Amino acid sequence: MKSKELVETLKARLGIDIFDFNFDKEKDTLRLDHKSLNRGIDISLPEIIAKYQTTKEKAIDEVVYTIQQTFSAMEKEQSEGFHDLSLVYPVIRSTSFATQSNEGFPFLTTDHTAETRIYYALDLGTTYRLVDESMLEKLKVTANQVREAARFSVRKLPTNTKKDEVAGNIFYFLNHNDGYDASRILNESFLKDMESKVEGDMTLSVPHQDVLIIGDIRNEVGYDVLAQMTMHFFSVGAVPITSLSFVYEKGELEPIFILAKNRVEKEKEEK
Repeated sequence: MKSKELVETLKARLGIDIFDFNFDKEKDTLRLDHKSLNRGIDISLPEIIAKYQTTKEKAIDEVVYTIQQTFSAMEKEQSEGFHDLSLVYPVIRSTSFATQSNEGFPFLTTDHTAETRIYYALDLGTTYRLVDESMLEKLKVTANQVREAARFSVRKLPTNTKKDEVAGNIFYFLNHNDGYDASRILNESFLKDMESKVEGDMTLSVPHQDVLIIGDIRNEVGYDVLAQMTMHFFSVGAVPITSLSFVYEKGELEPIFILAKNRVEKEKEEK
């Protein structure tokens, strides 16, 4: 399937009476503008075509569903407004993630680590929308109020984990597939409870949006296993974040490569 064919297929599935379709041949992107909402999104066509080569119609079904759910969320927001702060959650993203919406409004963010940044999302059921500065005006609240509400919301999320042992090291996987698995890294009471169970070094990994990996690293092999594990999850995640892991100690996150460097320097000093 070529880009032009894909555009025609999407026109047939989504309807030219609902959307305006603008195909940019040079960038190989499609701009979809909803006629009644006056809102739009940009779609990269090569990624869909690549999926089509292996999954055929399923790839088309997925992108149509995503588009419909996205605009349905926009419609719900427009009709019902943005009033309920209890529906705001924090989400973790890479520091390379976009810092403003397609409309040019800066997203509300908070610094987290050198690799990760906190964004805030308005939960709309089957999807969510990242909070930008224009939405704060509709809410008539401050950025700090949104941040505080999100911190409270993440503490209400379930924290059940699955446990696995590899080469004498214990790994706990949190994977509820609710869009906020990586966000649990911000739940301090949960992290402290896990810290009380850990016998070795406690590590935290957020390779993609839908998983949080907590490691109880008891030997050097554990770090190698963790590195391979996080790289695998990072490569298969729908919303990748970072393949680097962090050591958690006394409420602080430290990148593992810094910890390793400090240990080597300490060993040199002892010699």
